Amino acid sequence: MNYSKYYPIDVLNGEGTRCTLFVSGCVHQCKGCYNQSTWSPDAGELFTDQLADQIIQDLNDQRIKKQGLTLSGGDPLHPANVEQVFKLVQRVKRECEGKDIWVWTGYLREALNQEQQKIIDLIDVLIDGKFEQSLADPALAWRGSSNQVIHYLHKGC
Repeated sequence: MNYSKYYPIDVLNGEGTRCTLFVSGCVHQCKGCYNQSTWSPDAGELFTDQLADQIIQDLNDQRIKKQGLTLSGGDPLHPANVEQVFKLVQRVKRECEGKDIWVWTGYLREALNQEQQKIIDLIDVLIDGKFEQSLADPALAWRGSSNQVIHYLHKGC
């Protein structure tokens, strides 16, 4: 899996202060996408065990309390990303007490395959649906277009 950017401190991509990873690879290639540089699975840099360790360390850093991890892109549920994203999500759940996980995807929740669903079973918030430029609305919270749906998957989110 490759990634394009990692922000150890982010307040724009989910509730609270977060760590945010933008992965590479997206089959949807939505018209008007603001992150076209992430479409190729080969874009950016290789996601390493060292970066995974850094994300865990950043989430557990008590100097700046983080609410959780955001996974965006590209698309975290792209076939090239599923294995590494699943491993990272498992680690966060195991090693970062009380941290929530948000995932943005162009896939619809009801169309996910078994491997993608394994990730969804572990996360707290899913924002699904392709970005539709004709439905774009900058006033929407956490979404680019009104067709996208926020799924709060666990109580307390």
